[in-house]
Amino acid sequence: MRRLKYQLKNIRRDKLCLLTFLLPIVVGALIRALPALNFQAMNEISFGSVQGDLSEEMSRWLQDSGNLTEYENVKELKAAVNDPATQLIGVLRAGNGLRVFLSGDEFEMYRTIGETLPQLYEKRADRAVFSKKVIPASEDFDGMKSLLIVITLVTAMFMGCTFNSMNMIGEKEDGVSLVNQILPMDARTYIFQKLALGCIGGIASTLATAFLCVRILPRQMAFLFLLVTLSAYFASLIGLLIGHFSSGMMAGIGCIKIIMILFLAPPIVFYLLTPADSLAYRLSYLFPSSAAFYGLMGLLNGQGEKWLLHLGILFAHAVFLTIVSKKAIFAS
Repeated sequence: MRRLKYQLKNIRRDKLCLLTFLLPIVVGALIRALPALNFQAMNEISFGSVQGDLSEEMSRWLQDSGNLTEYENVKELKAAVNDPATQLIGVLRAGNGLRVFLSGDEFEMYRTIGETLPQLYEKRADRAVFSKKVIPASEDFDGMKSLLIVITLVTAMFMGCTFNSMNMIGEKEDGVSLVNQILPMDARTYIFQKLALGCIGGIASTLATAFLCVRILPRQMAFLFLLVTLSAYFASLIGLLIGHFSSGMMAGIGCIKIIMILFLAPPIVFYLLTPADSLAYRLSYLFPSSAAFYGLMGLLNGQGEKWLLHLGILFAHAVFLTIVSKKAIFAS
């Protein structure tokens, strides 16, 4: 208990520690304060065509499905389609139908739309035979905004890693680690003391950010708490290993940056670029943050059928890393 009080005093003195836990909350408050920002417009499908090439009916049909931009010639249109910064679908007239060309680096969703667009236009008259039921989206649902919220929450979960590693490296530089080596404590006590504040701080920061950004239903609270707890615990364990094995501050910062990229980037890339039923998507669960990321996206989108899967994967990762951490620390 005295050890925890000592670490709390360090937090009050170290402004970087306070910023580590408060920054996600500030970002969450900013997201909450920007309701007028139209993220959904960023998700709208964009088509490109050549001036005078499409008939009025074709242009009207495309405008009903998304944004249509006209270019002076085919060369300018192809340049716009091939621009890596866009997800533009090029459309040209082919007799009474449409011909589509893509750049090849589109997201899976836009590639599928582009490949099926000529068939959809050809069978546009058949849509009247199908019954339609419009289900309005909730006011808060916005694909891009949900993605931004989840990235912020996953970043908040990682804050325990930053705190634990920097705390332990600071103790090495101050000579406190030499005192820790002669204290009578077992492996479980040592790991608990090093994990406690980073894990608790990560959980508190993530939950505070979540309650600022997301409307949590009562039935979702247990899942959210378990997901955040397991993720923050795993991140704190990584921070424990970085702090224990880093030789200095610069080495520790370098390790944190690399781990943070591996913590954040893979689930975002796999979520955006691969279908949910693909092998690559399943293999992405080898990254523990993927289960947290997909679980949070499912919570925001109202898809809770895989909650137990996400929790089970996170629990398995946490148990495995706990065993590895305990053996690695006392073998060194």
